[in-house]
Amino acid sequence: MYKLLIVDDEALVREAIKDQMNWEELGYECIGDCEDGAEALEFIGRQQPDVVLTDIGMPFMNGMELTNELAVRYPNMKVIILTGYDDFDFAQQALKLQAVDYILKPVTAAELAAVLRKLSDEMDVERSRKQDHEQLKRQLTESLPLLKERFLERLVTSPMTEKQIKESSGYFQIEWDGEWVTELAIDVDEFVMDQPSTLFDQQLIRFAVYNIAQEISAKYKGAATFRDRENRVLALLSGENPDELQERAIVAADDIHNAVSSYLPILVSIGIGNACRLADNASVLHQSAVSALDYRYVIGTNSIIRLSDMERRNRPELLSVVTWESELITKLKTGTPLEMEQWMIKLFTTFREHVFPIDVCYIYLQRIVLTMMHTLYEMDSNASQVFGANTNPIAEINRFATLDEIEAWMMELCGKAVTVIQSKREDQSALQINKAMQYVRDNYMDPELSLKTVCKHVSLSSSYFSSIFKLHKGRTFVEFVTHERMEKAKELLNLTAMKSYEIAYAVGYGDPHYFSGAFKKHTGDTPTDYRNKMISGKV
Repeated sequence: MYKLLIVDDEALVREAIKDQMNWEELGYECIGDCEDGAEALEFIGRQQPDVVLTDIGMPFMNGMELTNELAVRYPNMKVIILTGYDDFDFAQQALKLQAVDYILKPVTAAELAAVLRKLSDEMDVERSRKQDHEQLKRQLTESLPLLKERFLERLVTSPMTEKQIKESSGYFQIEWDGEWVTELAIDVDEFVMDQPSTLFDQQLIRFAVYNIAQEISAKYKGAATFRDRENRVLALLSGENPDELQERAIVAADDIHNAVSSYLPILVSIGIGNACRLADNASVLHQSAVSALDYRYVIGTNSIIRLSDMERRNRPELLSVVTWESELITKLKTGTPLEMEQWMIKLFTTFREHVFPIDVCYIYLQRIVLTMMHTLYEMDSNASQVFGANTNPIAEINRFATLDEIEAWMMELCGKAVTVIQSKREDQSALQINKAMQYVRDNYMDPELSLKTVCKHVSLSSSYFSSIFKLHKGRTFVEFVTHERMEKAKELLNLTAMKSYEIAYAVGYGDPHYFSGAFKKHTGDTPTDYRNKMISGKV
């Protein structure tokens, strides 16, 4: 129910409006009436009506002046103007202020009812939108902690511009203490409770780890703590000097490790990544922290591991995680099954030459499987075609007893992965080619149609598109366009009386002579000869 106030200097008019309208049926409550704008303004200050129905010509403060005041004081209040023909221009001016409608006097009950119903519907929609907006604001406020975590996770896993980082950091009230950032990657190695732990117990303990890390990190200016989707706790520390920042990270990691070990029945490892500038490539610092954490499988769990310390150790250069992962991704995305097999042989030859323990081999192989899974996901390919349904390939590695068995298994997996991705890639190419062909059929009459315009339409480079088109269709793109245009020209020659030059323009040729030559090359006849043969039935 909306509250309405009547403002008119004629008492009979006010009484007539109040008595003749079925206010409840219209969705209104008439809360009063006033005889001039000054009295109305005082009344409005006390009662706050939703709608003001006011006359233009009144003493002390007229309807225009009242509307102007309401526009300033109560911008959401609705005003309907009652006006005679003499004041019509004033009513139109009022519409530019706050008035939502006007009614010419004398007004009937039906006319006023129609205006009020329309306004009521509009206010219902407006109120609904406002309620929806308020609900969204509440939901957003409730979701801010999760949204902040997702921003921080995106910050360290995906490229972001300096502007995006600055705006999002400001929105989530994160004040970095300098341009350099390092990351602590914290993960549970083992639950060492007396009783067998349930999943609920484990999640509760992981949340406790997060709380401890957050409380300790908060002591450092420019810190942010969050959890990723792999149940790791990640703490970002910032500063002006990378060397000082690394030392600060060691102290923070030591405090977190001691607190977790003292209060929780778990073993936990913390990886400290390299420092890098936040605006450069934050994903590098995240990867370095995770890489540091992965060394726990080599040097032992329940450890604090700084990547820079590990990098100073002598280790086979050929087994750089970054190098192998990069090569694997390339082979998976663009290689053939044979190239993939050769790469795997090279990998396992390296394992054997350096006489790595089977446990160390497991580490690299797990990363290879994870990279394979991630690449399949990136390429929108079905991982179950490679690993099988309801199968955990990471756990599968541990069931093999010898390197030979693992090599045979990995060979099979990688071969399947390359075949699946290659098939997906070919399907995508076919879709792009079909899209391009349809574009040509829809635009063959455009003289500006070219390889460049079609490649822009399908978002592919000219060289790549040309190569896959020839591979899939057995002819060049230009040959296809010419064929489509010539077939359309033959159709027009057969079914219409259009002249040759008209047909040339109709199928996308700006030069009729060039069209005639191209047509003869395509069919063996000039357009005129072709038409004559069609008429005589010789074609």
